Amino acid sequence: MLEVTGRICGLHAQLMSSAELSLWARIDGISAGVAARALWEDRSLVKLWAMRGTLHLLPAAEYWAWQAALSTYDHYLKPSWFKYFGMTMEQLEQMIEVVGEVLDGQVLTREELAEAVAGRTGAAELGEKLLQSWGAFLKPPSFNGKLCFGPGAGTRVCFTGPASWLGAQEAVDPQAALVEMTRRYLGSNGPATKEDYGRWAAVSPAKARARFHRLGDEAVEVDVEGVRCWLRAKDVDEAASASLAGRVNLLPAFDPYVIAATRQCEYFTPGPYKERIYRPQGWISPVVLVDGRMDGVWSHRVKGGRLQVTVEPFVVIPAWAKTGIEEQAHHLARFLGREGVEVSFVEPTPSG
Repeated sequence: MLEVTGRICGLHAQLMSSAELSLWARIDGISAGVAARALWEDRSLVKLWAMRGTLHLLPAAEYWAWQAALSTYDHYLKPSWFKYFGMTMEQLEQMIEVVGEVLDGQVLTREELAEAVAGRTGAAELGEKLLQSWGAFLKPPSFNGKLCFGPGAGTRVCFTGPASWLGAQEAVDPQAALVEMTRRYLGSNGPATKEDYGRWAAVSPAKARARFHRLGDEAVEVDVEGVRCWLRAKDVDEAASASLAGRVNLLPAFDPYVIAATRQCEYFTPGPYKERIYRPQGWISPVVLVDGRMDGVWSHRVKGGRLQVTVEPFVVIPAWAKTGIEEQAHHLARFLGREGVEVSFVEPTPSG
């Protein structure tokens, strides 16, 4: 689990259930609840705001390397950010430091954290900002290694200090960490364009290209149907001979495979179905992969103790793929502890 999580650059954790299903889709025999146990009992996974300011689960043993790379984010240090959020550089720096002090050795709810910061600084407005939606003011402390998620208090989210929660480690050079992050990205998402990497890492294409070049001979440019992409040199032969013939996968919402394909969606779908997958407010649908192509979306629910799986294909699904989907659904039922499963296929509808 930890190896896979690190290799694919983390699990997206907007929904914890989806993070676990991303593991289920990749690891045979994994059990439900494994990610939650790793987070709150073993502390071998850690939850934080990471790439693009989105929630991720990452291996705790690699936390400080990822955090060092994330510490280079500077989009929130621009005048436009401070103007939009009504804060000064001095206030932000004070907030980051005080958040780290307050959370050291403590697990606090968001409300408790806001109250403690307001009390420590004597600035009620700083506490109020920590309570604002979307976590805009919680992300900078996360990027700077002052905050990660702790076990929740009922339905309330809690935060804690990474050093006290995971144990302090030697500092990692941010530039070396960026090289490793880029290496990992190409290892799991290559071939990729500089725009692909730029979107994933939330940097400009120019910065993305510079990071590719910093890999030296480890990375090479390759031609993918006329598109210039980058790939790890050691993966070129394997990529050229790879085949997904006869493979079916059910991927959950926010799966890393689907997110990585955002800019190249037309190559991964049988037509203009992007809006069915990449939906408003940043929602990423669960998808059905047939030979690596996103040929439909799916959903599941439990009713009467049985798992019901509904598949909405974009195109006609061949018989062998339907059989594969049904087998995947039975695997999912066992993972979720359900004895029965019902699979229904909706008739394909033309794309818009």
